[in-house]
Amino acid sequence: MSAQGVAQLRSALEQAFAPKTLEIIDDSAAHAGHPGARAGGHYRVTLVAEAFRGRSRLERHRLVHAAVAPLFAGAVHALNIVARAPEESP
Repeated sequence: MSAQGVAQLRSALEQAFAPKTLEIIDDSAAHAGHPGARAGGHYRVTLVAEAFRGRSRLERHRLVHAAVAPLFAGAVHALNIVARAPEESP
């Protein structure tokens, strides 16, 4: 399910933001035994996109959650987000 979850996340985020960079790390193994882990994976997402320019961290997270919301019904249980505008350094 993890590889499928990564592919689904990548597709949803690329469609929504056309990011300049996108990194998805599957952290599911670190959460084995967690009750929600059976329902979906745990992922860390780092993306850089124009859509985040001039937006607060909260707004950026809301945009990302909205873009992947359907995945929380199965492929994704938890998501750690780092969202930056192109001019922001890591």
